[in-house]
Amino acid sequence: MAHYARLNNNNVVAVHVVNNSVIDPANEEQSGADYLNNLYGIDAVWKQTSYNGKIRFNYAGIGYIYDEVRDGFIPPKCHDEAIVNDKCLWDCTNEDHDAKSLVI
Repeated sequence: MAHYARLNNNNVVAVHVVNNSVIDPANEEQSGADYLNNLYGIDAVWKQTSYNGKIRFNYAGIGYIYDEVRDGFIPPKCHDEAIVNDKCLWDCTNEDHDAKSLVI
């Protein structure tokens, strides 16, 4: 199974699963996106994501942001002082917070 995040202005608005039988292994991401657009009769932007983080750092969820420069999914911000690290996770800069990063 392959997983695809539907984007609207780089905001993840949905995540869908596509059976491997309909995907062209030579062009996996585009063939999955084409399949979903044909299935729903839309012309949306889709980015592949994975549970194990091997594709685009983090598994995409609704509310995540797709960062084109990092080619990764960033979870919702944990608080105003947090900054994105090189793994597309939030690092806390506020010493009042116990966590060093947030994984959603």
